[in-house]
Amino acid sequence: MTISPTLQNALALGHALKIISGLNNFDRNRVAAVIRAADRGGATFVDIAADPDLVRMAKQLTNLPICVSAVDPSLFVTAVNAGADLIEIGNFDSFYAQGRRFEAEEVLALTQATRALLPTIALSVTVPHILPLDQQVHLAEALVKAGADIIQTEGGTSSEPTHSGVLGLIEKAAPTLAAAYEISRAVTVPVLCASGLSSVTAPLAIAAGASGVGVGSAVNKLDSEVAMIAVVRSLVEALAASPVRV
Repeated sequence: MTISPTLQNALALGHALKIISGLNNFDRNRVAAVIRAADRGGATFVDIAADPDLVRMAKQLTNLPICVSAVDPSLFVTAVNAGADLIEIGNFDSFYAQGRRFEAEEVLALTQATRALLPTIALSVTVPHILPLDQQVHLAEALVKAGADIIQTEGGTSSEPTHSGVLGLIEKAAPTLAAAYEISRAVTVPVLCASGLSSVTAPLAIAAGASGVGVGSAVNKLDSEVAMIAVVRSLVEALAASPVRV
């Protein structure tokens, strides 16, 4: 795989921060705002929908590595040709509300099909949180064998915090933190912990074994670009305060 030295270093240190605009977000203005916030806030890389026009726009707005997300392998080809630096099968959250489930067999098949089309580009694959934790671990191991370079966890949509404040933030992050803990001990590739994270829980993800975090709604739900930048910076600072990997 080919990953930028900056991203490789951030993953190695456990300080990687991916800002996610959304797999189904094709609003150029909204995506541009998220990209600018990621760039100015100090994120490591950004994750946008696998759309060549959005990739070309992103390349004009930032020098950060551009990851593109999709659940259709064919979409990756045009996005990579447009300049995408890495690809992500997943960010499934937007599908769950529609009743769309991604089982282990389908995710593995998508990974195999993607690798057949693009054998060398850096590939991240999300492990669905709807699977029991032991099945998530087994799937992660199979995905690495199939060519995944990064495993991403999720879980925010399955969590319903019963408390407000810091306790609620920890409750919200619990499923993805648990997945990061178990999966990071089973695979040798970097694990990116995503879904339901905040500046409070991002350091917990690193302590659990993740090499970095992915954050979407905490940034892209905001209407103010200044507020977006502030959230990204708070995440960067939280990760910087985490213990450095040895």
